[in-house]
Amino acid sequence: MHLLIRPLGSRPRPTRLISILAGLILTTPLIAGEAPRRANVVLIVADDLRPDALGFSGNAQIKTTHLDRLAQRGAVFSRATCGYPICNVSRSEMFAGRILLGSEVNRNNQGGLKFDPQWILWPEHMKRSGWHTVYSGKWHVTGSPWLNGFVETAGLYSGGGGPPGVKATIPKTPTGRAVTGYNGWTFKTDKNEPLPDLGVGLTPQTDGIVADRAIDAIRRAGDKPLFMQINFIAPHDPLHWPAGQENAVDYRTLTLPANFREAPAFDTGNVAGRDERIVPAPRTAEEVKKERAIYFTLVENVDRQIGKIVQALEETGQLAHTIIIVTSDHGLALGSHGLMGKQNQYDHTINVPLLMAGPGIPTGQRFAAQCYLRDLYPTICELTGLMVPPSVEGLSLVPVLRGKKTEVRDAIFGYFTETQRMIRMTDGWKLIWYPKIEKLQLFDLANDPSEQRDLAAAPGQAERIERMKGRLGQWQREHNDPAPPPRLAMRAP
Repeated sequence: MHLLIRPLGSRPRPTRLISILAGLILTTPLIAGEAPRRANVVLIVADDLRPDALGFSGNAQIKTTHLDRLAQRGAVFSRATCGYPICNVSRSEMFAGRILLGSEVNRNNQGGLKFDPQWILWPEHMKRSGWHTVYSGKWHVTGSPWLNGFVETAGLYSGGGGPPGVKATIPKTPTGRAVTGYNGWTFKTDKNEPLPDLGVGLTPQTDGIVADRAIDAIRRAGDKPLFMQINFIAPHDPLHWPAGQENAVDYRTLTLPANFREAPAFDTGNVAGRDERIVPAPRTAEEVKKERAIYFTLVENVDRQIGKIVQALEETGQLAHTIIIVTSDHGLALGSHGLMGKQNQYDHTINVPLLMAGPGIPTGQRFAAQCYLRDLYPTICELTGLMVPPSVEGLSLVPVLRGKKTEVRDAIFGYFTETQRMIRMTDGWKLIWYPKIEKLQLFDLANDPSEQRDLAAAPGQAERIERMKGRLGQWQREHNDPAPPPRLAMRAP
């Protein structure tokens, strides 16, 4: 069976002859002379990690020594975004390398987002091209790792498998909140057999187990290049102190973000959602600080686990030929704008941390290019000499990494159910549209990065707003978006 592929920037369907020739190229490095060893790819994904909750992003309240060091020897994208701020959809977009909007996203809200069988998913593409594919940690897309391109699992963590009647090993958080997330989840063997003895639901040991099992797989790596995805569950709720780190951060020492509010100013479309009910509004500063203290400690624990993984790569002689990517499926409000969850279009949530280090990545560089998580798929294809399957809609970031471009897009778009749409231009102007309540918000991120001054009704902004509404509406029509676009010449509420 041949694989349909396309060169970067090309869309036509290849002939059978081209497909056969391209299939050979998939496993041949595109470098003249003696073929070098193909790079490993280790993709590390945190969950609910705010882009500003890291030392290298300028947060002085948190210590992320290992990630800071990795950022110094690699490249950081400060305006990377998730597209759709929900775990399942965001991770699925990363796998598929394409936007998932409309009916696909609506199906997700009913419990299952489907991959088109014609799409070639990222791990499947790497497997077909000669990489040994391994999955470790949280599984939160449709199907199973083995049906989506992974040959092996190591520390697989997924729904179900707990003893009858046991929802969580630890039923309450340290702040007394009832556990409402990951109930019944367990680790699984490589044959998908539950391991409830390792804990049911989230525990202080969960991410340590994920890292240790991933390290075992790294140490077992054979002659094939390795493609590994490591998915930490932290700092997603329920928030538990990591093992041995109880009260490591004193909440009284923390400051709140500039855009903290006790409650949202209006219904953004998810004020009754599970995330928002964990700490019900109105939320006091003390309540939010207590949650943030555990959250920051969990982030520091993820940093330690990543340090162990990097050390294992170094000890096994693999680090020099390994591309490491660290990111998150989305950010989190955690008190910003009066919200706690991720179902919003503010930058603390749609932005994600993104750093890359290894072969082909410049060192000590920061890029302001706007990009999506779905761009990682074609980026790795180009860095490893692979062609990009025709089903992929993402754009490679290699031209930015090599200094040939400063941007690959003129705008970034965000979306959540049919209640929120967003456009953010390269110049930092951002428009959020709430179709259900016909409300607009306009922010000048260059002068207001915490999005505290809504300029939708400000004098002199009417022409800009109409221009951005038109561009957003065009994008919605191009993607058959079921949500109504903003009406042109509509007066902002």
